[in-house]
Amino acid sequence: MSTQGTPSELQASLLVLTEAAARAATAGRLQQGSEERLLQLTAETAMRLFGTTATSIALFEREADRLVFRAAAGAQGPAVVGMSVGPSDGIVGYVFSTGEPVALADITSDARFDRALATKVGYIPRSVLAVPLIVDKEIVGVIELFDRDGGESFSVRDMELASAFAAQAGYAIAGTRIQHDLPALLAAALSQVAPDLSAEGVEAIVTEATGGLDRAGGSPFWALVDQVSRLRGLGDNELELVGDILDAVAEHRGHGSGSSRRALR
Repeated sequence: MSTQGTPSELQASLLVLTEAAARAATAGRLQQGSEERLLQLTAETAMRLFGTTATSIALFEREADRLVFRAAAGAQGPAVVGMSVGPSDGIVGYVFSTGEPVALADITSDARFDRALATKVGYIPRSVLAVPLIVDKEIVGVIELFDRDGGESFSVRDMELASAFAAQAGYAIAGTRIQHDLPALLAAALSQVAPDLSAEGVEAIVTEATGGLDRAGGSPFWALVDQVSRLRGLGDNELELVGDILDAVAEHRGHGSGSSRRALR
């Protein structure tokens, strides 16, 4: 017996998914740069915690099949951000592809060391401690720590602490990537509603649900969302004034029906 939903059920599901997509897109717009800020804070925290000269974070981008350096701390940090390597290239690729942490006292003598990348960045490290970022048993990236301030080598205890730190950081980072993974999440939800629907059918519905969101980027609504995203630094009085203005606009649109939540000042 088929468990595929009826046309009306699928249409209702599509409406729910469209609403979810719109809300997620709005939330992502309001939180622009949140993932970048979290990654940079994680890199800087790791550098202070372990007393290193430099730190980098590379995340795996599935569509590009590349490890992309998304954040880095240290004097040459900005130079490495945006660079990428293959998922098995260099020490970072080895850690990502095997899931094994690496600690080297002399990085330049290791065959896995990517000297070309280090030269391009302008920083040749002496030692490295690299551990995988793992979320729900899936490796999502790698944290690399370079050169202890005092010149000492990384210990087994450092490796244990770095792995624990990476585990916590991995969950925090994963929490900011929901918007990035929204199409896959919607496809998974839809497959639960209509398990007999073909993969092509799921893709078509998800495309319909999400396809128009980005094209609306220049609309007055998205312009307002962008303006609201810049209000984070306002104080309580200013935020209350903004709320009053929005109440007044809503009341005006309703031709004066209803009352404002707050009296206008």
